Amino acid sequence: MNTLAPHDSKREVLGVPIDALTMEEVLDRVHQTIAGRGRLRIGVVNAAKLVHMRRDPTLRADVLSSDLVLADGTAVIWASRVLGRPLPERVAGIDLMLGMFRRGHEHGYRIYCLGATDEVLSSAIRRIAEEYPGVEVAGSHHGYFNMLEEALIVADIARACPDIVLVGISSPKKEHFLSSWGDRLDVPVCHGVGGSFDVLAGKVRRAPLAWQRLGLEWLYRVKQEPRRLWRRYLSTNTVFCALVLAAWLREGPFRRSQVAAPGHHP
Repeated sequence: MNTLAPHDSKREVLGVPIDALTMEEVLDRVHQTIAGRGRLRIGVVNAAKLVHMRRDPTLRADVLSSDLVLADGTAVIWASRVLGRPLPERVAGIDLMLGMFRRGHEHGYRIYCLGATDEVLSSAIRRIAEEYPGVEVAGSHHGYFNMLEEALIVADIARACPDIVLVGISSPKKEHFLSSWGDRLDVPVCHGVGGSFDVLAGKVRRAPLAWQRLGLEWLYRVKQEPRRLWRRYLSTNTVFCALVLAAWLREGPFRRSQVAAPGHHP
């Protein structure tokens, strides 16, 4: 549980309260938590996860148990604006991780990396050491473990005494691990980073900035792995757009009546 004073700047998107924070504000909060030895568990949502949270009550509960829930996807920012609850900017999980590395290089953060294969993890850690030498990798473990091994991994993390745990495993296993064990890790900051170690290691290419700004990062991923991903993204993106449209039709007239101040007529 976060021991810092809570903030009340949230925007609800498809029934999920999302923290209306910029990247720099989140990084400041991370640093304050580490300096004060507090607790901060960070969750991120994109279009696909918002869809899955409606179908999976356990995933929804795990995400909402986070201290911060951030908009990882451009589509979530778009939806927030369409629905009249604008979020300031996208805070992508991988960009937040890189921001932690930059701050960590300055302040000597200790991190623990959990996830990916041993080979990918070694390459990712090597790149961290090369590009952010001020960051200390206090420990690591691959992401292919079962429930019986979780307690041993938690004990290893506790022995390493990191400032930040980065969990690079897929959803919903990532969210469930952090929800189940977060309070026992005794670590100031926990952040689920999904496939970010694969990107760091060069195994997966991230979309160019132009694609990211257009909200087409998902399409770039499909381009790399079309057979595995095209059906998944087609399904979730279609459902997400339908949910946003339904919410806009349901809430739009009420929103417009609230925005129109007395005496201000068209």
